[in-house]
Amino acid sequence: MINFSNKKLTKPWYPYCMSKKENILIIEDDEDISELIDYNLKKVGYACTLAFSGEEGLEKLNDRNTDLVLLDIMLPTINGFEVCRRIRINENHKDVLIIMLTAKGEDADVIKGLELGADDYITKPFSPSVLIARIKSVLKRRVDLGKNEDGIIKIGKLVINSLKYEASIDGQILDLSPGEFQALCLFAKKPGWALTRYQIINSIKGEDHFVTDRTVDVMIVGLRKKLGEYGSYIETVRGVGYKFKEN
Repeated sequence: MINFSNKKLTKPWYPYCMSKKENILIIEDDEDISELIDYNLKKVGYACTLAFSGEEGLEKLNDRNTDLVLLDIMLPTINGFEVCRRIRINENHKDVLIIMLTAKGEDADVIKGLELGADDYITKPFSPSVLIARIKSVLKRRVDLGKNEDGIIKIGKLVINSLKYEASIDGQILDLSPGEFQALCLFAKKPGWALTRYQIINSIKGEDHFVTDRTVDVMIVGLRKKLGEYGSYIETVRGVGYKFKEN
């Protein structure tokens, strides 16, 4: 069972509220779970729409201005993976964020969801506080990405300039290979995002470029070493790939 409660939320919940009322589409075929998620999210200031099948979810996504989709994998007729794929190939929905809900939390499901374009995932059972924290984190990442239009990302003394194609620490230019630099840019632009090895190599080499997991791991080891103390920002996500520390 998901640990939702029908009790009124107390003050500690309100730091999660946003100044703008983000619109969240909940695609979940279990009506009890949907209504409980809806109840708790509305209590902290989100606007919610419910859909109980993949077809209904896609229809409501087209009819409304949606910021984020909470997408269950085990849906009748059209499963969550196919819904995710259809959202991502639709140019009108390229900015919609997707958090997949999975009952099993199996590595294969997580990897498949991320490779289809999901921004995050959460496994059942989960508490309202965990769900809201993950939603808040994903929405914040989108805002942070919009701040990097000048091509410069600063993390302490680490400066990444995607326009000049260089990275430096305390003014010292790092000797990075093209692949290492592109991987670093990918990580830094998506802090907290769990990226599969497949996604990492696709961003560097393009689709259909065959590499082994070992090849990606070796590149990450080299990049961490060249980053020195900042190498610890690249964290291993067991069974999935890597992510860049949010803070």
